[in-house]
Amino acid sequence: MTAVPVATKPVGVGWDPRRYFGGFWRHPFARAVLKAVLTVWVTTTLTFFLIRLMPGNPVELKIDELIQTANGALTYDDAKAIASGLFAIDLNAPLHEQYLSFIGSLLRLDLGRSFLSSGTTVTSIILAVLPWTLFSVGTGLLLSFVAGIFLGLLAAYRRNSLLDRIASTGGSLVSSIPNYNLALLIILFAGVQWHLINFTSMRGAYTSGLEPGFTPAFIADIFYHAALPITIYFLTPLGHWILSMRSATLSALEEDYVTAARARGLSDGRIRTAYVGRNAVLPLVTQLAISVGFIVGGAAVIEQLFAYQGVGKRLLDSVTQRDYPVIQGVVLLTTISVVVANLAADLLYSKLDPRIGRAGGAAG
Repeated sequence: MTAVPVATKPVGVGWDPRRYFGGFWRHPFARAVLKAVLTVWVTTTLTFFLIRLMPGNPVELKIDELIQTANGALTYDDAKAIASGLFAIDLNAPLHEQYLSFIGSLLRLDLGRSFLSSGTTVTSIILAVLPWTLFSVGTGLLLSFVAGIFLGLLAAYRRNSLLDRIASTGGSLVSSIPNYNLALLIILFAGVQWHLINFTSMRGAYTSGLEPGFTPAFIADIFYHAALPITIYFLTPLGHWILSMRSATLSALEEDYVTAARARGLSDGRIRTAYVGRNAVLPLVTQLAISVGFIVGGAAVIEQLFAYQGVGKRLLDSVTQRDYPVIQGVVLLTTISVVVANLAADLLYSKLDPRIGRAGGAAG
């Protein structure tokens, strides 16, 4: 009897979706990106529905405004007809239809148009105020980080000295004061009590009528108008950077590689910069990257107090006036910036510290 070989299916032929997507999901960066997209979608959806649960809407607020300014010359129905014609969106449509329309526009990278600024796109509104927020918050945050790293390093190397006590006590005190309280104290004492600062002349992002451009006059003017917000953004996180750098430096000084470097006869300056400072600053760099993500949405109260024309003030004005598209656009921008900053912090830390990269690669 002759044996007949049994036909077998070649191994590896054909496309296996489970194997493909399983390998994709096991990649750490792919998981991080997918979680980031999910976070943005959930936040955007919650924002869409929550702002519509607030009492009043743009039409109702406009009706009240028209009746008050008309001094009784308009009836409610007349004011309603005028207000309803000012807005292109039908706020009486079912929420799910409004939501689907919003998501469809968002997928086309269209944030819509402002209710209150007729014909003006949300994108143009955000782009008009975003540079001023990035300038003021970014400048203050960067200066605070550099000063905090320097003072924290000195305080750790001169432990229990007068400098250490002043830096530690001052850092603890400043970091415990909320930024809006610090701004109110500046307004109260420097403006109202002592008349040291003319807040009226510092309103806005730059002096009206001044021609924008990279000229010494314009650069000096924008620094003048942003001086108070920059001061707040500089002082508020300064204590955190000082105390964090001091603690990280003290921990690094006890590591074995510092002892080995001293045994090799390396200078204190070399050890301080190449060994201690570099390793102590690693966690602070990732914290800075995360802080950058909060630049867009973290300036609302400060910009409102100092009448500085940035994204935060525009957001508060939109909430007060129920300008839904602008609120949604600013919140979306804030969410994306925070999510991207967290992703950048993870990638940056793995690059700065090779041990993290090797551990992640091993785990993945």
